[in-house]
Amino acid sequence: MIRTRLARVPATGLSRVHVRGVATSLPRRLASEASPSVAAKVQPWVNPFPNDTFSVGPNNGFLPTKDPLAVLPKEYEVMDDLLERMRLVKKDGTPGLLATGDFGAAVDKELPEYDLTKVNDGELLSALYRDLTFVASAYLLEPCDIQYRKDKTYGLGRQTLPRNIAVPLNQVAEKIGQRPFMEYALSYALYNYKRVDPTKPIDYDNLELIRGFSGYDDEHGFILVHVSMVHHSGKLASASLRALDAVAANDRPAFNQAMQDVVSSYQTINGVMETMWGRSKPEGYMSYRTFIMGTKAQPMFPGGVIYEGVSDEPFKMRGESGANDSMVPLGDNLLEITAQMPVNPLTEVLRDFRTYRPRNHQAFLEYVEKRAAAVGVREFALENANSAAYYLAAVDQIRAFRHRHWNFTMHYIVTKTKHPVATGGSPILSWLPNQLGAVLDVMNETHAGIKYDELDPQLQVMVEEIGLRSEAQKRVLTRQVAKLQAERGEDSTVVDAVEKKPVNESAYA
Repeated sequence: MIRTRLARVPATGLSRVHVRGVATSLPRRLASEASPSVAAKVQPWVNPFPNDTFSVGPNNGFLPTKDPLAVLPKEYEVMDDLLERMRLVKKDGTPGLLATGDFGAAVDKELPEYDLTKVNDGELLSALYRDLTFVASAYLLEPCDIQYRKDKTYGLGRQTLPRNIAVPLNQVAEKIGQRPFMEYALSYALYNYKRVDPTKPIDYDNLELIRGFSGYDDEHGFILVHVSMVHHSGKLASASLRALDAVAANDRPAFNQAMQDVVSSYQTINGVMETMWGRSKPEGYMSYRTFIMGTKAQPMFPGGVIYEGVSDEPFKMRGESGANDSMVPLGDNLLEITAQMPVNPLTEVLRDFRTYRPRNHQAFLEYVEKRAAAVGVREFALENANSAAYYLAAVDQIRAFRHRHWNFTMHYIVTKTKHPVATGGSPILSWLPNQLGAVLDVMNETHAGIKYDELDPQLQVMVEEIGLRSEAQKRVLTRQVAKLQAERGEDSTVVDAVEKKPVNESAYA
């Protein structure tokens, strides 16, 4: 049986980043009433998993600390060969095993059951996890892709993962503290690139894919734009920690500067995100989307999937999704937006998504959320007009990211399929608007409380523009979602992705 997930270690900013001690420098409004338990939550960040492949740092941000291991050792050459032959279109331009529907049979016949119990090297474990999750997803979803190419429906996936995939995948997943299924960071995107020139930065034009399902340029662009975005997350993480320190020290100039750095970091990330339109065309997305779907809340797997040799109970796990990225959740937690999310099943899905990421990312995000609440980031910002303006600008960048993600969803998915569930198992027409709507509400409330006569002149125009934009976008979003749901006949309250869990899900939810 699979063991329960590793308990999250209560963490308290980045390793290798100097953070001021705050035990004796709490803001005046908190110092007199801070209990020992609260004080403990506002200590500097201590990395609980400093040796993990994904260890949040000022240089790498949410990328791995070292470039991914691209080539497996010789003893895994059978799996490597299967993955090279797997693509819909192989490197030589001929149809691959997924195109002909022969991948499952090839895996059953050729793939040995690797014994990974004695493998402890972190880089190798991460690479094996990546490759085994590619094999698993391709095996389970191959029938769905074949069906989709015939009539645009998905039918049923394979309901059992054979032990030659399931057992070694479970072994490596346990060792690195993850679920035995494809994830955004550890599998599909952030551990799936190599630099053309190792001496040059991790920018789009210097990147190649290690693994892919399709062999198409659109999948190449889809994955590597994400990598290019996350390349800029180190400055974001560092600025976020400085903002927390500044509030704890009651240092308003430092807070204002940190907020400006948060804004500029998100502006860079959002700028890279905008390049997705040209590097991964909407019309190409459906050619590989099937393979990144999950086994949870998807009609292709009504009872989940049995992992042979691992458990007699079925597993249900979310599919790969950019919603598993850590950059926006960092902003949500720092700016205390997460606490403003509506209490509904859609927000429960948001919380569930945040467990589908490297354990170090989870610990860091949990630390930021707890410390932001303990020191009162939002309260501190709203006490001063200029600070509130910088805070509002940061929330506006979260809005820009989510609005762009929603636009991608409409152009890449909604216009191409009537399948109501996203790859991660969320209801496609209501989940993203749930978060975007909450962000817009935070913006409108913040804007309404800013005293214009106390603002520096250069901030007045910015605040006015942001306020007008957020009010208008809220109205447009409400009409847009209502129209889409009326056309599709979908109810935004129907969410069974979190509420109904089989017994074994206690290990992975």
